[in-house]
Amino acid sequence: MNESARNKPGMEHSVPEHPHTLGRRLSSWRDAQLARMALRDAGEPGLVLDVPSGSGRFWPVLAEHANRVILAADPSTDTLAHAEAQTANEVRKRIRTFQSSAFSIGLSANAVDCIFCMRLFHHLGDSEKRGAVLDEFHRVTRDTAIVALWVDGNVKAWRRKRQLGQLAPGTFAPRNRFVVCRSDIEAEFSHAGFRIVGHRDFLPGYAMWRVYVLRKAGE
Repeated sequence: MNESARNKPGMEHSVPEHPHTLGRRLSSWRDAQLARMALRDAGEPGLVLDVPSGSGRFWPVLAEHANRVILAADPSTDTLAHAEAQTANEVRKRIRTFQSSAFSIGLSANAVDCIFCMRLFHHLGDSEKRGAVLDEFHRVTRDTAIVALWVDGNVKAWRRKRQLGQLAPGTFAPRNRFVVCRSDIEAEFSHAGFRIVGHRDFLPGYAMWRVYVLRKAGE
């Protein structure tokens, strides 16, 4: 998955629309499939916060559940306006948008059933930043969180590591997307007060993309 990074590393990123190539259509189909599975594993939550919502690409999937209330937050009001403008009316009327950062969500404690975060964590290379977001998620959700990121232990991660290792000394390699060690991120989930319900891989053993379903420990 080659999402374009529009902000600096370590910040929320708004994801632009992708060209409608066959490969991209297949990738989008698999993304939507993983999201549906994750929502099912989370118990089909009724009140979901999509953060950062970016272009709203997952809103149609979230809206497939007829009784679901959907909140969508993004740091950029322009991004939210663009997402609403390109979303079908029957979906758009199901979405309540507001400006907010994943690091400091403008909602009270235990405000939603589930936080849905598909396009942030692979931009966070710093464990402290990931921990800060997870702590905020733990505060705001009353039950579950769905988090996607790049993990190691697969062919694509191995290739990426090898390619970065082959760069000539002194070569600048922009780092706005990061692969995280699975044991590290899973320890971070636990430290923030979550237990892992399960995970789904984009292509098991090959692709880096993994979607975790988390539940507050003790819930």
